[in-house]
Amino acid sequence: MQKKKHHADKLLLMKVFGENPRGKRLERIQASENYRKGSFLNVEPTDVMRKGVSMIRITKDFINKSKNTEPSRPIPSVKTDLNTLNASIPQLVWFGHSSYLISSNGFTILVDPVFSGNASPVGIFAKSFEGSNVYSADDMPEIDLLLLTHDHYDHLDYLTILKLDHKVKKIVTSLGVGQHLEYWDIKADKITELNWWEEISIDKDVKLTATPARHFSGRGTRRGKTLWSSFVLEIHGYKIFAGGDSGYDESFKKIGEKFGPFDLAILEDGQYNKNWPNIHMMPEECVQAAKDLKAGWLLPVHWGKFSLSLHDWDDPVKRVVKAAKLADQRIITPRIGEIVNLKEDKVWPEWWL
Repeated sequence: MQKKKHHADKLLLMKVFGENPRGKRLERIQASENYRKGSFLNVEPTDVMRKGVSMIRITKDFINKSKNTEPSRPIPSVKTDLNTLNASIPQLVWFGHSSYLISSNGFTILVDPVFSGNASPVGIFAKSFEGSNVYSADDMPEIDLLLLTHDHYDHLDYLTILKLDHKVKKIVTSLGVGQHLEYWDIKADKITELNWWEEISIDKDVKLTATPARHFSGRGTRRGKTLWSSFVLEIHGYKIFAGGDSGYDESFKKIGEKFGPFDLAILEDGQYNKNWPNIHMMPEECVQAAKDLKAGWLLPVHWGKFSLSLHDWDDPVKRVVKAAKLADQRIITPRIGEIVNLKEDKVWPEWWL
């Protein structure tokens, strides 16, 4: 019995890592203008780590990190029956970190769901904060569109994908990520992969355009084999920017000029550090990106569920709220599970205090 369990665990770990693109998918990738010398590249030159920083230094920083990188009490949440969302204007429910559901006129979009309780290939690492993992795949309604921005573990979760598969009608993701999904036995005819600036009409009133982000990809030791993207969502007369992971660059301004103004920009605000300043935005840059996009509202995500960096767990929200006030940028800070209505102008309580 122990041998069987060991074999099953080993097989699971191998599956979790996914598979690098090959065959016709790889041929399409190699023809992409963003792919050179065996790797996807950012629009602007981008070092993942700041020059001169050693892994020894970073390892020491993680070993000696502040105890406040995790909250001292359970994260508060609201348990919403997601099957009851059926408004004529977009509604949104955030599940912590970068996972959220958008519902509009009965059409449902789920973005980067991670419901397995951790954001790593091994369950003992990157565990979710107490109280933050209150939603599961079973709580999700039927999903018309599953949107996956890139293949990092805190955005593409193997166990969650498997549990959601029977509920999902269509998947849109960045170029190359479909290889992981097919390796996990997701049907190929469900999957559409987009290169930057490519678009797809999902429904008569639902369109997606993949746009650049400043980040990287990879589930093993090799980076850049699949693309990372932000997405412009046009749905029932509204425009929403789903930012994925990105450092700050001029792309936000270009996207704002081409597609803006946006009703809502959902931008990453968390897991930043001075040692990797190009691939994650500081909270103040998050606000500037929202201004560049000409966003009516900003929803900061990528925080509130996992500790993947060295900052205090609530540093992202405190700093982004302060920066938004100074920049006169309207901001949304819901609790996990709380319904956000795009037409509702409300004061959000500071539940993290």
